[in-house]
Amino acid sequence: MRLDKEQTLILIWSMAAIAMTVAVLVGAWMGLPPQWAGIDGAPPLAERLAYALRVDLPIFLWLAGCVRVVASVRFRSDADRPGSAYAPPSARLAAPAAVLQNSLEQTVLAFGGHLILATTLRGPELVLLPALVALYLFGRVTFAFAYPKGAAARAFGMALTGASTLAAYAIAIFQIFLGR
Repeated sequence: MRLDKEQTLILIWSMAAIAMTVAVLVGAWMGLPPQWAGIDGAPPLAERLAYALRVDLPIFLWLAGCVRVVASVRFRSDADRPGSAYAPPSARLAAPAAVLQNSLEQTVLAFGGHLILATTLRGPELVLLPALVALYLFGRVTFAFAYPKGAAARAFGMALTGASTLAAYAIAIFQIFLGR
């Protein structure tokens, strides 16, 4: 299969995002002291889940910000004010609405992965959760700002968001097979 220039750039940026995900997670696992992330000892399951909920707050703040941007555009636009049920989005609303939709989908997947992972991690391993949140947020921000520039431009942000979420699921599955 021969790839065009845009597909090649998408693959390159996606590989860079995967490499960054691996580097950040390995670095967090190996080098972040648990105290930096506010972790003491080996908390029981309820505390690990509560920790995951607290750590994921920025993810939901990002999503709320996306909702706010769409609402603001709708408020200021006569064409968009009636709502998506009555007309397609204007050119001004199209990209923010797409970012919101994609962010909602990615938030659901990431949040679920983080909660599942929190059930399998022990004590110091919980440093992975803030690292995953940081990767998610960096991915979302780069995706949103690059969105109007095309698929190749937004590939890094999309892949970073996806790779960090996939990593959460993969680590959880590995931990479950270890009997955690």
